[in-house]
Amino acid sequence: MTFTTLTFLLFLAVVFTGYWGVRGRARQNLVLLVASYVFYGWWDVRFCGLILASSLVDFAIARALVRGRDGAGARQRALVGLSCALNLGLLGLFKYYGFFVDSFAAALGSLGLAPSLPSLHLVLPVGISFYTFQTLAYTIDVYRDQVAARSGAARPGVATDSLLDYLTYVALFPQLVAGPIERARRLLPQLQRERSFDEAQARDGAKLMLWGFAKKIILADHLGEFVEQVYGAGVVHASGPVLAVATICFAFQIYCDFSAYSDIAIGCAKLLGLSLVRNFAYPYFSQSVDEFWRRWHISLSTWFRDYVYVPLGGSRHGPARLWLALMLTFTLSGLWHGASWTFVIWGAVNGLLVGLAARVRPASTPSATRLGASDIPAPLRGLAGLRALARMLATFGLICLTWVLFRAVDLPQAMGIFRRILLDIPRADAWRELVHHREFLSAFGPLLITLVIVEWLTRDCEHPLALTRWPRPLRWALYTGLGWFTIYLMPDDPGAFIYFQF
Repeated sequence: MTFTTLTFLLFLAVVFTGYWGVRGRARQNLVLLVASYVFYGWWDVRFCGLILASSLVDFAIARALVRGRDGAGARQRALVGLSCALNLGLLGLFKYYGFFVDSFAAALGSLGLAPSLPSLHLVLPVGISFYTFQTLAYTIDVYRDQVAARSGAARPGVATDSLLDYLTYVALFPQLVAGPIERARRLLPQLQRERSFDEAQARDGAKLMLWGFAKKIILADHLGEFVEQVYGAGVVHASGPVLAVATICFAFQIYCDFSAYSDIAIGCAKLLGLSLVRNFAYPYFSQSVDEFWRRWHISLSTWFRDYVYVPLGGSRHGPARLWLALMLTFTLSGLWHGASWTFVIWGAVNGLLVGLAARVRPASTPSATRLGASDIPAPLRGLAGLRALARMLATFGLICLTWVLFRAVDLPQAMGIFRRILLDIPRADAWRELVHHREFLSAFGPLLITLVIVEWLTRDCEHPLALTRWPRPLRWALYTGLGWFTIYLMPDDPGAFIYFQF
């Protein structure tokens, strides 16, 4: 069951009615839990057993950590190690077993050996990378709370005694499949308090969902068709300019696709009186690669920062340790995205770019995740604004180059695309191939420009459809027109969200 289907809208209507039709947070959480398992089991009912087992194990380990808070630290470290081993082992089995076996067999084959290694054909459970990180973060946070308590530090505990609350936190259907990755310290308290219907919050949630539907259906799905024509064959057959345009289209496709999922998830949660963490903050307006990664997939970036980068030493132990922590963090982030060497190299390249950008970034460049009108000068506001615009364009160009590695079928195709772009861009005849795609470019080029302008003009708002200063008739005319335009451009078979594969 995906967000862009009539089935989901009917499902949401039933859940919304049942959720607000009962009283008491426990009953509301029970409605959410049942709905979440129905939602997840819609793909394959066997997935429900896996998420339930993972949730129960981490709940039991967390309770053991709390009960043993006065005991030996070695026992608690062993419990956390067990949680890490089970969660990462489960993720590794389903997602990476074939990748590592194939890579090992290829390495032995290059030495003239012909190994016969066992193979497993497992269905990758949807969303396993997301809920595994969520449950793992819970046990680590509980452990850190206990360590802080023994040292006398004031740190509010995150552990819960309620299995219902915990299971609902892990399986909450709006963000279960593709995030945002929620921390227990932020989401559990919301599930533990009484909730009443807030009309203003629900209206804002509906607007955010509409914006997400529009980005996914109007832009992401149609851009994806063009990108698939150019990248999908695996063989580099297009000219350099066409490949460059397709890469730019993919940059917007993945942004519109993934931010759309986050928008719909956050909006859906608002309908239920819950607040999910912001996952995107206008990332393509960044002036450096390190700033980009503070604005892109924020919940995952902060997860890797808090549970990988900081424990590895971060910036606290000199340049050598900083570079080691940075490269390991981004390489693991790349591997998290997919079991392929293109993802691993993509992560490592981004780690290198982030490290270099952090060293050369001007002190005046904004570093916050919120981009306000005063943060970056308007492009026509003097020389400073022009420098800001140049940094934005340069950053966007670098990010587009890394997206080649992300989108390419394999490493040879990625290298072929880089080579073709480099060799063909100076050739006038190579640009003529763009004429074959003029209908697509003339239709969706203006839409992309409109998206950039809208997001720039509304960057002070929580989302572009907030429009609190607009007269009500004008707002409703816009919402209605956007809704009908989205329905009109909806493909016969809406594409799955890109991050479902991760």
